[in-house]
Amino acid sequence: MNFNNLNKFLIISLLLIFIFASCDSNTVYDKYLSIGTEWNKNDVLEFEVEIIDTTLSYKYFINIRNSADYKFGNIYFFLNTQFPDGSRARDTIECILASADGRWLGSGLGDIKSNRILLKNKIKFPLAGNYNFKLEQAMRVDNLQGIEDVGIRIEKE
Repeated sequence: MNFNNLNKFLIISLLLIFIFASCDSNTVYDKYLSIGTEWNKNDVLEFEVEIIDTTLSYKYFINIRNSADYKFGNIYFFLNTQFPDGSRARDTIECILASADGRWLGSGLGDIKSNRILLKNKIKFPLAGNYNFKLEQAMRVDNLQGIEDVGIRIEKE
């Protein structure tokens, strides 16, 4: 192998290692939906997740990206869950986005912060099949500004 081919081989090898190392085999579902410029109280974000293995325990996260334009230190959601058998559940969730002194929590540079907030851990889904999760903002504001994207993430424990 000459020096040029060795460099190509090393670069390709490093790229492959990076790609395979970044894959997370524990992730069952991870999706963000973009909000746009404002989140109307009637706009519902919908996620459909197929759960195959009911014997495993899972972690359930809410993912939020907010800008510095967001005027609150927290956000409330209504989470509506429809189970594969058609039964339903509704929860009210609070997610803290800023510390008591007003500093934004989460990661990111500049005006956008990303938060992955553990909602539940060690949960078991009782039925195999498609679960439908609907998120609504519950901030008592008709048009909520400063929330960029919202998503859910489900991982195997």
